[in-house]
Amino acid sequence: MNYHDDDLSEFEDAIETGSDELLSDDNLRLPESASVLVRLHAIRSWLARRQRETNLELGEAAWALQELMREEPQESRLRRRERLQSSRMQQSQQLQQTILLARERLRAYEEAEELLEECLTHTTLGERSLVEYYLSLENLMTNHAQDSDLEQQLSVPWNTAMADVLRRVEHVGIPQPD
Repeated sequence: MNYHDDDLSEFEDAIETGSDELLSDDNLRLPESASVLVRLHAIRSWLARRQRETNLELGEAAWALQELMREEPQESRLRRRERLQSSRMQQSQQLQQTILLARERLRAYEEAEELLEECLTHTTLGERSLVEYYLSLENLMTNHAQDSDLEQQLSVPWNTAMADVLRRVEHVGIPQPD
């Protein structure tokens, strides 16, 4: 069989995408013998998937809000128009809230990804890098909770996303007996 460079590149991309999908699965179970590189790749893949999903949610909500704003009620009766406007206003507020919450989660996932890269830059690759990452995440969450900015303290989506990242690191970063 004769492969062209493009065919091979597409094949390699498909394998990488497939492995990323497997490694990003929430229910991933790695064997105790899995290397640190595989564990790190599982964390990176999961963070990338979460960012894609959150970006998609953000985009869909922004699109729905834009469409809602474009719609003009074409009803002639005042009462019906008021009811529609009230409904549209409520939908608009819900979509704006969805956008705000998604942005906070996305910010948390991006911060977690940056922190992972910093930890890998400043530690030698090995079990220690995962421990350092976990401790850095905990420290970031503690500092966030102690921050004097009340708005940041009340950022439930950010805290929830970071707690999810911590659970992911525990789940795939720490070898589990088979």
